[in-house]
Amino acid sequence: MFYRFNRGVAIGENRVTVTAEIGQAEELRNVPQPVTVIGTNEILERATSVLANVGEEEAGLNVQRTSPTIGAVVVRGLTGKNVVNYVDGVRYTNSAQRGGINTFFNLNEPSNLQAIEVLRGPNGAQYGSDSLGGTVNLLTKSPVFGTDRAEFHGEIVPTFNSADRSFGSSALFSYGTQKLGGYVNFSGRRINTLRTANELDSHSAITRFLGLPSSVLYQRNPDTEFTQYGGAFRLNYAPTDNQQIVFFYQRSQQDDGKRFDQLLGGDGNLIADLKNLMLDFGYLRYVKQNFGFFDSGSFTVSYNSQREERVNQGGQGNPLGTITHQYERTTATGFSFFLDKQLSYRNSFVFGGDFYHEKINSPAFTFNPVNTTSVLSRPRIPDEARFDSGGLYVQNAWQAIPDRLRITGALRYGSAFYKTRAEDSPIVNGQRLWQDDSLRGADFSGRIGAVVHLAKGLNLALNYSRGFRYPSMTDLGTLGLTGDGFEVDYLSSTNLGGTIGTTADTNAVSTSLPVAKQRSEISYNFDASLRYTNKRFDTEFTAFRLDLTDTITKQALILPQGAVGRFLGDQPIVNQLANGVVFVPASASPVLVRSNFTSAKLYGIEYELETHITEELKFQGNFTYIRAEDKDTSLSPNIEGGTPPPTGFLSLRYSPVGKKFWIEAYSNLAAKQDRLSSLDLSDRRTGAARSRTQIQNFFRRGACIRGLTTPGTNGQCGSPGGVLQATGETLAQVQDRLLPIGSTINGVRVINNDSSVPLFTYLPSYALFNLRGGIRIRENQQIFLAFENIFDAFHRNPSWGADGAGRSLTVQYRYKF
Repeated sequence: MFYRFNRGVAIGENRVTVTAEIGQAEELRNVPQPVTVIGTNEILERATSVLANVGEEEAGLNVQRTSPTIGAVVVRGLTGKNVVNYVDGVRYTNSAQRGGINTFFNLNEPSNLQAIEVLRGPNGAQYGSDSLGGTVNLLTKSPVFGTDRAEFHGEIVPTFNSADRSFGSSALFSYGTQKLGGYVNFSGRRINTLRTANELDSHSAITRFLGLPSSVLYQRNPDTEFTQYGGAFRLNYAPTDNQQIVFFYQRSQQDDGKRFDQLLGGDGNLIADLKNLMLDFGYLRYVKQNFGFFDSGSFTVSYNSQREERVNQGGQGNPLGTITHQYERTTATGFSFFLDKQLSYRNSFVFGGDFYHEKINSPAFTFNPVNTTSVLSRPRIPDEARFDSGGLYVQNAWQAIPDRLRITGALRYGSAFYKTRAEDSPIVNGQRLWQDDSLRGADFSGRIGAVVHLAKGLNLALNYSRGFRYPSMTDLGTLGLTGDGFEVDYLSSTNLGGTIGTTADTNAVSTSLPVAKQRSEISYNFDASLRYTNKRFDTEFTAFRLDLTDTITKQALILPQGAVGRFLGDQPIVNQLANGVVFVPASASPVLVRSNFTSAKLYGIEYELETHITEELKFQGNFTYIRAEDKDTSLSPNIEGGTPPPTGFLSLRYSPVGKKFWIEAYSNLAAKQDRLSSLDLSDRRTGAARSRTQIQNFFRRGACIRGLTTPGTNGQCGSPGGVLQATGETLAQVQDRLLPIGSTINGVRVINNDSSVPLFTYLPSYALFNLRGGIRIRENQQIFLAFENIFDAFHRNPSWGADGAGRSLTVQYRYKF
């Protein structure tokens, strides 16, 4: 991203965007695309534990929380693979990113950021693949320099929150001279166990499989604690008045994280570790004005390394189950540039391009606790897999009628290449763990939009775009445990004669469509916004529609009968239903496969309002409605992450003139969400489906290990017998209480022990009432306080791995010098 040379803070007012049009800093009211800008104060106030929380309170945005450590911003109902993330215009998303979550988004430190800009809607013409739902651009703080004398400044921000008993601080120190400015920022925080509303966990394995409240074992969610720490360094150097060199590097790490939804928060497993999530991200940028024929040019080289190690044991608490260790480090090196030129007839022209080379290092092994042996196993994505992507684009903004009509457009040609080699695979039992595979894809994407000035303060914005998303390493190569369950790659499915299921749950039947290599997804988007602004009133109404063709969704894998005993990676198939659906020990849900199964449409409205009732009193509000439909069935499509409910936000802020305090009452609102897909209903995080067989597994294994049930007849967990300590019931009595044979529960008839019935068929509405305010002690010191979810209301959205926080108090102290 290119910043004009003010030699101060590069990002200023929230009414200006540098993301909507590359190379331009333009007022929001003048760009066709709807843009959300979240400023420094909002980031610090909302992101007290993790960065993803900044998505709350904004029109068109929601928050995805897979675990306490993992989350992302949801844009127009899409997240994960469908929303691309950037840092200062450098691509942060890589092709190993999981489909419905962003494992590394929260490793970006909130105190490093000056602003976050979100383009709502596709913008593949400028930002390439994965921008089907939108683009999130994190803008780091720019150091102050260009002063006559050297200056040294700092900012220290300690924070405490009662809901998760978290505490931590950031400390930023900056130095600036006439030609040089820089800063270092150190941060660290400890997040402890989370207290949810009424000290209950709605999706607990105890509730799901035993029908008891989670409070019989815990009041605060266990295994939700973690530690995060890191640092950042930025240096801006201006050798001449028309040149600037920018260097930025950040290192961040999370320790002791766990997938709570795979443990007591969902499946009841004993091990689901997220070990040592690490981020090394940096770039070097050279910017020059009067670059030959062009007015300016910007050239950037970047490095992005994201590392994790996942350790999992399935079987719903089976202590003798095999333990998988999957290390992954995806490293991306990149180059991007753009050149801009003011042409005649009021045209602003930009030509640019980017290229990113990615390589994954992913050794994996499986440990058997019975015989204490280890064996090399198939990683989630084949080791040494490579993914190259890039493209060239042109962009133009034309003031067709000065102050009346502004037209913008962009066109991009992008391509990608994926390759894995069997020769990189170890040989286990005389067999290689994966095969040769490759894919090459290329296509055009573009957009055109206009802003029409209708009357004083009244603008109409129109925007149309076409985009595409090529299959990623995750789409093509994933074989292993993911957020929705255990997933298998298309090659392994094909080798076993797999076909695509009609749904993602146990009720799926074969479509007779063979599993095949995925193709690119295509999107078509149109949105229209009406904006009105005057001295006291600012409002915007947007309607949009997004059509997705060849949408990659997750469906149940259907195999020919006789699959039990066959292997998918290191996991044996332990159960197969009459319809061909199969199960492995790692997950309580059916095995899934990705395919270009359907076409979908998402449409909705976004409304924002801000008005100054008096000089001291300000009202804000927004509302978002999104509906997603499969074009063939009109049902909710199996797009990862689920569709958020209709949401609203209301705020009344009092800032008395001449006083040192402000106070704000605000509310987060959500309607009931009963449009859940078959993927949602089978997902442990949303529908939490269970069967009598799964009740048996947890009763004898995970519940016994944790002392909830007594050991079996041989005195050991895992064997038949035993009773539920809290009620004295036997296994059969618990099964008959929860899922009696012959009954119909939540629309599903329980035919046999393998009939899978969702615990929840909808997520209830909620209203959270909150207070926050600030007190300025001195000119350079202030205290921020927030009393949130005052009435301790339950709240949860699709694909959340835990309920939302209960009643909480946040205290934050800010000291500048």
